[in-house]
Amino acid sequence: MKIAIGSDHAGYSMKLELVAHLKSQGHQVDDVGPYDDQRVDYPDFARKVGENVVKGLAQRGVLVCGSGIGMAMAANKVPGCRAITIHNCWEAEFSRRHNNANVACFGGRSMGPEVVKGALDVFLATEFEGGRHADRVAKISRLDGSAPPDIPGE
Repeated sequence: MKIAIGSDHAGYSMKLELVAHLKSQGHQVDDVGPYDDQRVDYPDFARKVGENVVKGLAQRGVLVCGSGIGMAMAANKVPGCRAITIHNCWEAEFSRRHNNANVACFGGRSMGPEVVKGALDVFLATEFEGGRHADRVAKISRLDGSAPPDIPGE
């Protein structure tokens, strides 16, 4: 799978661990930066990863900042991006199964690397269930303008 990954300075060291982990599993990784631990603004990297996923340049995205929260907030401003801050394997699984999340966000300062790797593995392995969840995800897409609006009577 092709995965876009980015971080800010607070998530930089965790990002490096995740890049190595993903490559060891045979994934193709597009690291959009940063490339050192100097202070940067997380929305810049959230935008890059979100756009790569929405444009189909990557199948999934991964973002790491101090808490994972700021990255998710910023990435969700990209129409078509469905980013979720993940704290455990259950959230990873259900964000994919029910919400078709396409970007996983983690806290480099709030989570240990083994927990993050485990949750990321679940996120990447879990497929979207579709069915009744597809209508709800379509409504989310209409909210951000990445899908056409409902047409009354259809």
